[in-house]
Amino acid sequence: MAEENIVVGIDIGTTKVCTLVARVEGSNNLRILGVGIEPSQGIRKGTIVDIQAASQAIGRSIEKAERTSGMEITSALVSLAGSHVSSVNSRGVVGISGRVIDQEDVFRALDAAQAVAIPHNREIIHVIQRNFVIDGQDGIRMPVGMHGYRLEVEAHIITAASSTVENLRQCVQASGVQVLQFVLNPLASAEVVLSETERQMGVVVCDIGGGTTDMAIYIDGDIWHTMVLGIGGNHITSDIAHGLRLSISQAEEVKKQYGHAIQSEVDENETFSTRIFGEERPVDIHRRDLAMIIEARVEEIFDLVLQEIKRSGYDGLLPAGMVLTGGGSQLSGMRTLASDVLGLPVRIAKPENLIGLTDQLNSPAYSTSVGLLNWAMMMSEAAPAAGRRAHKKGGSSWSERLTSFLKRLLP
Repeated sequence: MAEENIVVGIDIGTTKVCTLVARVEGSNNLRILGVGIEPSQGIRKGTIVDIQAASQAIGRSIEKAERTSGMEITSALVSLAGSHVSSVNSRGVVGISGRVIDQEDVFRALDAAQAVAIPHNREIIHVIQRNFVIDGQDGIRMPVGMHGYRLEVEAHIITAASSTVENLRQCVQASGVQVLQFVLNPLASAEVVLSETERQMGVVVCDIGGGTTDMAIYIDGDIWHTMVLGIGGNHITSDIAHGLRLSISQAEEVKKQYGHAIQSEVDENETFSTRIFGEERPVDIHRRDLAMIIEARVEEIFDLVLQEIKRSGYDGLLPAGMVLTGGGSQLSGMRTLASDVLGLPVRIAKPENLIGLTDQLNSPAYSTSVGLLNWAMMMSEAAPAAGRRAHKKGGSSWSERLTSFLKRLLP
C-alpha cells in the first residue's frame, strides 16, 4: 500500500471471505475504509478444496473492498485455520558470557527454539515467546538490558501443512495481492475480544466458525496452547437438513431464525412452518424438535473443546473461563450450554470501538477479520523497531512496543 498507515486483512473462512481495509488513526484506533464480504466457495473446514472457485470468491471480496475504499490492495494479512494446524512448546538456549543481553541475543534464543524436528511437509506459521530464564531465574518478561551467562526462552511454535498454506497463498496471489503473513484464526480473534486482565488470569478464546472451531489458551498474558477442531456451525446446519428433510440453505435459514441450543428452554407448543422435501405445501414443525437436533451437536462441539482443554493440561488454570466468538456463537442458548458443559464462566464477545464502515462488523462473526487489522497494526508499529539491528537502545516506548510485538513474534 502506498500509505504507511493503511492496513489490510483478508479473513478466508468456510462460510465467508471478508476483506477489510483500515487506516490507523492516533495511537491504536482503526477507521474501517473498505469492506468486501463474499460467500465462500471451494473451501471446506478451512482448507481449499477447489482452487478456482476459492480464487474467484477471494477475488470478488478484494474487489468489493477496493471499490468501497477507493484504494488498490497490493498486500494483506491472511487468516489461517483448518485441522492441519498443530502446535508444540519448545525451549531455546544461548550463551551470553556475562555481558548485557541485547536484542540480538533474544533473536538467537528464539532461533534456537525453532530448531525442533518439524516434518518436511509442514511449515512454521508463528513462533511466540512465553517467558525467559536467565541463569536459572525464570519468569523474566523482557531480558534486554540484564546481565547473564545463559539465556533460555520458552516458545510456542505453531505449524501448518505446507501444501495447504501454499494453496491459500496461490488463491490470494491470483488477485495480485501479496500475503505479508498468515495469522492463526484464534490469535487474530483474541486481539479483539480479550481484555488484558483475562489474558493474565487464564482464559480460553473459542472461535466457532462454519467449518472449524478454533481455540487458544492464554495464561500470564501469553499463548500457552492453540488448537483447531474440524467441526463448526455447518455441521449443525447439516444435522438440521438431515433431521427435518430440508435443503442446506433452508436449514441455515431455519437455524438462524428459530434455532436454540437448549431444548428445555423452548416452549413445547411453539411451531414454525417450512417446505420440506416431498411435500407440496409448508409443514408445521415443533421448534423443540429443532432445538433437540441443535443441542446434541452443540454439546458434542463443547465436549471436544473440553477434551482438548484437559489434554493441554491447563484446565485448572482458567479462572477467567471462556470467551466465545465467531458466527456460531450467535445461536440462542449457546453461552449457557457452553458454561454447563465446560463448568467455566463463559461470555460472548464481538469487535467493539470501531469507527468508519462498521454497520456490518459489530458481530462475533467478524472478530477474526477485525483482529487481522490489529495484527497488521502491531506489525507496522514493531517493524521499524524489530529491524533486527535497531540502533536506538533507549526510550521506553520503543522497548515497550518491541516487547509487545515479540510476545507475538512472527518468524
